[in-house]
Amino acid sequence: MPLPSADADASGISCCPAIFLSAPASGQGKTTITAALARLLKRRGKRVRVFKFGPDYLDPQILALASGEPVVQLDLWMAGEEWCRQQIYNAATSMMADDSSTTSRDGVNGGVILVEGAMGLYDGTPSSADLAAKFGIPVVLVMDVRAMAQTAAAIAVGLKNYRTDFDMIGMIANKCGSNYHGKLVREALPADLPMWAALKREENVELPERHLGLVQPSEDGQEVLMNERIDAGADMLEASGILDQIGQLEPVAFQSQRIEPPPSKALEGVTVAIARDEAFSFAYAANIMLLQDMGASIVYFSPTHDTTIPPEATALWLPGGYPELHAKALSENSRMISSLRRFHENDNPILAECGGFLYCMETLVDLHGTEWAMSSLMPGKGAMKNKVGLGMQTAPLPEGKVRAHAFHHSESSDTPAPFGHGIRQRSDYPGEEVFRVGSLTATYIHLFFPSNADAIAKLFSGVPRG
Repeated sequence: MPLPSADADASGISCCPAIFLSAPASGQGKTTITAALARLLKRRGKRVRVFKFGPDYLDPQILALASGEPVVQLDLWMAGEEWCRQQIYNAATSMMADDSSTTSRDGVNGGVILVEGAMGLYDGTPSSADLAAKFGIPVVLVMDVRAMAQTAAAIAVGLKNYRTDFDMIGMIANKCGSNYHGKLVREALPADLPMWAALKREENVELPERHLGLVQPSEDGQEVLMNERIDAGADMLEASGILDQIGQLEPVAFQSQRIEPPPSKALEGVTVAIARDEAFSFAYAANIMLLQDMGASIVYFSPTHDTTIPPEATALWLPGGYPELHAKALSENSRMISSLRRFHENDNPILAECGGFLYCMETLVDLHGTEWAMSSLMPGKGAMKNKVGLGMQTAPLPEGKVRAHAFHHSESSDTPAPFGHGIRQRSDYPGEEVFRVGSLTATYIHLFFPSNADAIAKLFSGVPRG
């Protein structure tokens, strides 16, 4: 779903209440609480837009389900500060345009912007704190307070005071053992760091997880379950009185940026078929929006269930996902594999990232050690492993350098020589291999298309081919 566009007003500034939900570490419940808060605001009649800091694919799917709006990833290195600023400005402008015609049930007009952080508040370069500071968004700390009480307040105060270039305005104590447990934490907090909510441990609000993180809501039966848990979390937040805190938020001013628009006709006449099903779903909303902004038509297909690539397709994108969980179905769908091979033999551009890359090799060994035949667009074997490959990288494509990231629990072998390696953000050690086999570009790296629109236009139009 494309993001709403917004023209700058006379001043080029839009103001909207906003909060940045961060935590001391991963696993504190940020996504669960951000999703529950988005759902609560939505059902109270507010407009809410949610952003995710960092290159995550899974959390945005949950947040989009909760908010009913597309969720865009904000990464200062991969996307650039100006691009990230413009996305929040666009969201604020779009919501404020509805201000005169929409009134929430608590009598407050307009909407709220939520940004969910990644890992701990200060982890990474750039960190969640860096984005909150640059954009002037106040932070609300989410902390799992199991096995501590007053010490949780001490940690929160330490995180608040570690830097002075942003404002931490509240704390949400997650997984309290009792009302008294929450009271102990609340009373230990200073006046300038109030408790926004004290939430008890409840299994019926926890979101299901697996080896790469949260389970996707698009999987069989998961959307119903997740909606139930998001609603239960929203009930808990409402009972906590958090809406009183939301009602006191001051608007944050967001500045329009002078960004060169993408070439509007660079992909005119190109139809990009994007794999989208339970096996392939890791596609940035911003990537799809860019393709459309450059004139491409978008169609979707399922390598798992469909028998042919859409006939109107002139280019193909196989994004990441979970082919290891659906290897049997992918392997047995011989008609789709034949269609994919014909598409490749006809020299049509194909981009295969991570899970898509695994699908393009000869075989894949799944989580149970069973080997399955894949599409054989290129030599090589994929196998699931316990070790993780990750990191921010730049993909040195023949068409141009594209910023990206990698995150995978598998490894490849017996592949041809790559034409290049990813350039790591903070290391001289070679990154992930990048392959080109005929019209196929394949790699573990997930590309962020807006970082180099010209290169992406050349890639999907097939000019030049290196």
